[in-house]
Amino acid sequence: MRKATVGLAMVFLLMAGAVGCGADEKSRAEEAWEQSVVPERLCGGAAVSARAGKALKLITGSSRFEASGPTSTVADAAKDLSDQFTSSVIGHGDVCRVFTPVGVPDVVQLEITWRLSGSAPAGGPGSRYTELEMGELAGTAPDRAFVTFACRSEELPGLAPAHVDIHINSGVVPKEPEGDVEALKDAYATVAHSFALAMAKEMSCDHDGGLEAQPSVDPA
Repeated sequence: MRKATVGLAMVFLLMAGAVGCGADEKSRAEEAWEQSVVPERLCGGAAVSARAGKALKLITGSSRFEASGPTSTVADAAKDLSDQFTSSVIGHGDVCRVFTPVGVPDVVQLEITWRLSGSAPAGGPGSRYTELEMGELAGTAPDRAFVTFACRSEELPGLAPAHVDIHINSGVVPKEPEGDVEALKDAYATVAHSFALAMAKEMSCDHDGGLEAQPSVDPA
């Protein structure tokens, strides 16, 4: 009888603990959602257009995201790029990372980075990508995209333009895409264009680095 009573007590304690853990997890998820932001406020608030915000929702399945850190902005990335261009025509760095809030079924991370090269891109974008007509070169895939543009600006030293690649990828090992592949490719291209245009404007590139106001997602 005593063993049975102890056993039942342990069961009740474990059940209470499970309920408590579940409540804590729910509380953290609710708090994360309350502190989350719409896509247009990500990465300093100048990087994600309304169209790119819809694209992020398609990619991630979420309309809200973790707020970006105070230095994870296009302005900070542009300054870093300019500083590196002062001493070299090559370099790389982060723009920001995008996370869906804690508590959503599958937390998604997107990485947006920049790369500085000493010359215009030669050849196509590679077999992984579908080539697009944006900037000097652009390519998109179901899990990533990039846009390259040339920037001449009073904020950059010298006469030679800076050749800037803006990349976005899912930050995971590539796998067979789920869902509408073409829609995903268009979405990634739209987000890459939005960040590239924001960088070109932040650096005061002549003619916005040759980028149009809207992305071109039709294959070249």
